Formats: sequence, C-alpha cells, structure tokens
Amino acid sequence: MPPECPLFDLTPKSDLPLYRQLINQVYALIASGHFQPGDPLPSVRQVARLADVNPMTVSKAYARLEADGVLQRVRGQAMRVLEPTSKATFSQRQERFFQLIRPAIHQGKQLGLNDEQLIEIVQSVIQGQSVPPKSLGESETER
Repeated sequence: MPPECPLFDLTPKSDLPLYRQLINQVYALIASGHFQPGDPLPSVRQVARLADVNPMTVSKAYARLEADGVLQRVRGQAMRVLEPTSKATFSQRQERFFQLIRPAIHQGKQLGLNDEQLIEIVQSVIQGQSVPPKSLGESETER
C-alpha cells in the first residue's frame, strides 16, 4: 500500500464519531480483502495527517480494534491485522454492511429524502464523488 494513499474517508459533520467511522472503515477494508492478516496499517500520525484529525482519535480507534482482536500492536512496529478467528461469508459481510447502512438510510428518510434520491446519493458515493449529486427532481428554489 502506498504511504500517501488516503484509505479512510472521515466526515467530521457526520453524526457518527470520527473514531467509530475509522473503526467501521477498517472492518470494511478487512472484509473486502484490502487488508490481509499480517498487513500493517498506516501509523497513527500518518492517518491523522492525511485525514486531518487529532492523533488521539486515530489512537482510540486503533486501541478499540486491538481490544476487539482485529489488530495487534507490536512495539516499535505498525499495527498489524490479525488472522480472523473465522472467515466471514458473503452473507455475513452483506449483513454487516446492512447494519452499517440501515441507520444512514433511516436518517435520510427523516431528512425528507425519497428512495430515488437515496439511491442517487449511494451511487455517487460508490462512484467516488466527494459531494452529493443535485437531484433531478429538485427545483432551483429547493436547492
């Protein structure tokens, strides 16, 4: 993994705390195979610098992942991904993702977004867009 690769996309305006966003993203990167057992994670300082967050936030997330048995701390070395105790099946990964996205969809509905708008937003995230799309069904005064 290149050292300057921005792996994590942390959103300060999210209702989810930054450390929890980082934890969720590490889980997702492991589940997707981006991180394999034994792979080093970027250092606390590196993640903090690239994501523009406090190093204590990253340290808190890494400590929680270590306590959960996901990462291993070796003094003087990078945190490493541990071998999972069991391999997650596709349906288990799908269920994990469902549990992550369900609250976001619920909040979108509370904000008055319809299904089409929610799908449009999810598609823009998948495509790597950094800002939400302007809805096709929205008038100029609503924007």
